Amino acid sequence: MTQSFDVAMQAFAPRLPLAVAFSGGADSTALLLACAERWPGQVHAFHVHHGLQVAADDFERHCIALCMRLGLPLSVQRVDARHAPGQSPEDAARQARYKAFEALAHDRQAQSAIQTIALAQHADDQVETLLLALSRGAGVAGLAAMPAHWQRGGLHWQRPLLGVAGQEVRAWLRARGQAWVEDPTNSDERYTRNRIRRQLLPALQQVFPQFRDTFARSCAHAAQAHELLQELAQADLATVGQPPRIAALRSLSRARQANVLRHWLRSQHGATPTAAQLDALLRQIAACSTRGHRIQLKVGSGHVLREGELLGWYNRPVLDFISARDGGAPKQSSQ
Repeated sequence: MTQSFDVAMQAFAPRLPLAVAFSGGADSTALLLACAERWPGQVHAFHVHHGLQVAADDFERHCIALCMRLGLPLSVQRVDARHAPGQSPEDAARQARYKAFEALAHDRQAQSAIQTIALAQHADDQVETLLLALSRGAGVAGLAAMPAHWQRGGLHWQRPLLGVAGQEVRAWLRARGQAWVEDPTNSDERYTRNRIRRQLLPALQQVFPQFRDTFARSCAHAAQAHELLQELAQADLATVGQPPRIAALRSLSRARQANVLRHWLRSQHGATPTAAQLDALLRQIAACSTRGHRIQLKVGSGHVLREGELLGWYNRPVLDFISARDGGAPKQSSQ
């Protein structure tokens, strides 16, 4: 069942001291106030200035003023969150924000030893994330949506409000007479997430009033399935080797080949194959029954190639690799 804001906060048991990611919006304002009341002297606010819109300066001024009034320490980090070609603006901003939070936490380690960073995403955000994943044809990792707790960079990260509807968060703030800032881009329906929020969620509320709870269960099932697939991939990678032996891969089912190859590329090379790339690689492995059969496929930001009885991954121009493999001097590359 969807929780009330107070119930969710009572269940929140972070390692202290705690930092709250504070944008000045309703959700992070509520989380910051509730944490500061519950753990006085143990809460720090982190604000990231993305520099992507004119209103960003107003957000920063609002956060500074509110933290001064509350007597809360605030750290501000300015980042360049512009997206690279082919990267979504939302993903670029998110990655820049998380790096900034880590930097702020580690900058203060000697003094306050921040243990946990709390993020204010709520149940509606989780639904939006799941629907976005479905719209992109995501696998179980994407359908698991946002985790409530994980560890990264020596820190605990938690989302204590994932079971709370957005309207509950704002109702809690209104009851206290606390103002917040509205991001003007939240009403811009050029962004898919905003169209989901403004058009789909009201329709879901009418047709499936308990959709937040049922979708959350589906996310939890997907997260469990993803964990099991990760465990299987780790075991299979230990069997097929690093780099993978082609004959050992061929002894696995196609589904297990896909699972272990995806894990190998991501964990060892930071490469994420598309569905089409992975399918093409699997077909090449299935056809790889003779020594003369070559594999040379674009995967992620590099290429998967056959090296004798093994698969290799190369992130420089393929001609350089082939030249080096065949005994020639590889060309200089700027990559």
